[in-house]
Amino acid sequence: MNEKPTLVDLFCGCGGFGLGAELAGFHSLAAIDIDRTLQSAYKNNFPNTKVINSDISKITKKDWEKILGKTEIDGVIGGPPCQGYSRMGIGDVNDPRRQLLEVFFQQVNIIKPKFFIMENVEGLMDKKNRPQLDKAISIIDKRYKVLEPIIIDASKCGAPTTRKRVIVIGYDPIRMSEILPEQFIFNDPIVTVQDAISDIPSPIKQSKDDQDYGFAKYRNNTNLSEYAQLMRSFPPVNLGTNTAKLELNFSRISGLFDTIHTDKVRQRYQNTLQGKVDPVSKSKKLAWNGLCPTLRAGTGSDKGGHQAVRPLHPVEGRVITVREAARLQGFPDWFTFHPTKWHSFRMIGNSVSPIVSHKILSVIYKLLTTYEDLQDIA
Repeated sequence: MNEKPTLVDLFCGCGGFGLGAELAGFHSLAAIDIDRTLQSAYKNNFPNTKVINSDISKITKKDWEKILGKTEIDGVIGGPPCQGYSRMGIGDVNDPRRQLLEVFFQQVNIIKPKFFIMENVEGLMDKKNRPQLDKAISIIDKRYKVLEPIIIDASKCGAPTTRKRVIVIGYDPIRMSEILPEQFIFNDPIVTVQDAISDIPSPIKQSKDDQDYGFAKYRNNTNLSEYAQLMRSFPPVNLGTNTAKLELNFSRISGLFDTIHTDKVRQRYQNTLQGKVDPVSKSKKLAWNGLCPTLRAGTGSDKGGHQAVRPLHPVEGRVITVREAARLQGFPDWFTFHPTKWHSFRMIGNSVSPIVSHKILSVIYKLLTTYEDLQDIA
């Protein structure tokens, strides 16, 4: 029996990158992140993956030998922290997290996969940041052919968001087929906000149970979009929690706790026109026929615990729920995040859209398996 090609997921967060890879046919053998809270969703949703809570910069060749054994790793994927390069934040050139770009490629050199994919914010290509990227790429082992950085728009991949990200892809031409930049030009039909979230129920009251993920039944909707139908699909047997899968059998999904607004705020949100920005909160009101702007993560407790501005629901006079954010980012309904809304929104805002990951890794999967089939024939 042919086994699935294997991956290591660095800076894995909650698992958006890894999820797209799994759905494309890979298996995420090991996933590493320093943030235990963000990583908790990976542990829950990927029960067959070794989830390791650690500082990636401190992992050595001996550590990898213990983690991976004699398994030859096909790919390394990951999105090093982007805050030091973001156009939305300060973009501090002295931010120590900028050095983690090099750490990613150092780990690639140790693991020696057949290919690697690094994801980061579009700001990485800005004049003040590009030298840092070039320096990081320069340390990559010369066995690898590295493509010019590609900018991929999630909305072109079939996700209902305008999120743009830089992708750096490299591969070993001795061990797999040639990868070409034009293979990553996607132009899928636009999926609107209405396609994405119109069947999601209104929020439910916040529970006092700190283990409650906020499950409730779908809104009655007989005219589901193809996107909504896809998001409602059951996971492969090796993914997801038993609870989420059981709840889905009864048409119930998680992430539906409300955010309390005063009557005055709710009215102000209600009066904001679709596609416009509330002048006080700076929250953009989603338009049914439009796309969601890039969802932001906010900061962890180590950086002040600031919540990111959340978009407003198109008609209900409130910010979106965790499940609505998940749908807009491309996470399926069986995927659970965290009982706390703040952590859940951080997970989603920090993640690679699984839809984008799936598109990219599907291309790689085909090239990798085709090459192996040819080698078997030879």
